[in-house]
Amino acid sequence: MTSSTTFGSKAARVRAAGEPALVVEHLTKHFGSRIALDDVCFEVEQGEVFGLLGPNGAGKTTMIRILGTLIKPTFGNATVTGISLSRETGSEIRARISIMPETPGLYLRLTVWENLECFAGLYQLSHVNERIRKALASVNLADRQNELCGSLSKGLRQRVALARSLLSDPAVLFLDEPTSGLDPVAAHEVHDLIGALREHGVTTLVTTHRLEEAERLCDRVAIVNTKLLLVGKPDTLRADLFSRKLEVRLSSRLRDPSRVFSEVLGVKHWEEPEAGSYLLDVEDPDLVAPPLIRTLVGCGADVLAVGERRHSLEDVYLQLIGDGAGERK
Repeated sequence: MTSSTTFGSKAARVRAAGEPALVVEHLTKHFGSRIALDDVCFEVEQGEVFGLLGPNGAGKTTMIRILGTLIKPTFGNATVTGISLSRETGSEIRARISIMPETPGLYLRLTVWENLECFAGLYQLSHVNERIRKALASVNLADRQNELCGSLSKGLRQRVALARSLLSDPAVLFLDEPTSGLDPVAAHEVHDLIGALREHGVTTLVTTHRLEEAERLCDRVAIVNTKLLLVGKPDTLRADLFSRKLEVRLSSRLRDPSRVFSEVLGVKHWEEPEAGSYLLDVEDPDLVAPPLIRTLVGCGADVLAVGERRHSLEDVYLQLIGDGAGERK
């Protein structure tokens, strides 16, 4: 395989320049009186898998369309692979990126191979056969290359669209709901591919409604609802929004839980959601758990389980989207 068909070659050239993959500066987009994006700012580092999360109508697809040079922002600016977004630089940016929309947009009367061949021609790519073979192998569709796209399931068409997005060896890949309609096995294959592209230095910006998917895939996430609500690593967002807690399950209720928990340094607050189960606000679960267990055993309690209650990215999302946080910056 020649270097021209190796995924990550464009990413390596961009990485050598030392610029962030994406820089979004006060990006705003109006559609008439409706505000789709409002003064959004963030950066995406090279080789990062960056998740864009938010409810329907939050501006996620609009963001991808702007960064992909498909529409112009109303205000603000963005830099894509070190190139400032403008009418004059659009073709230069498009040569370095690829977009996979939620709707595949394939020619249903053409075969899988013919679709990829057609789009490779539009991209004016060289080594077309090698690129197509590699892209199909990456999404495990080599054995379906001669089938009409109209005969494929929605999930298989999604995989063809992903293969199409890899043809040009992008430095930055925009994926809009890439696992929509995929069964768990196919979705797992897409996750593996995104991970492999990360290893090659390809930057991926992905929108998804599957929060467990974002938590598994993304180095960092941005939660948007027209405005940018929060951006950071999932672990950091959890720590910023929620206090750390220990869950305690006993075989029966404590006679005097206030006295027992007051003896343990680091327990700030406790509650009893149900009989024999306690939820403790603590400073550091790892430091508090050992003396807590010794205290419980010392007072005759039968301990069934003690462990940290871990909030998910879904908890973070619901805390922001569900509590009127749309006015936060």
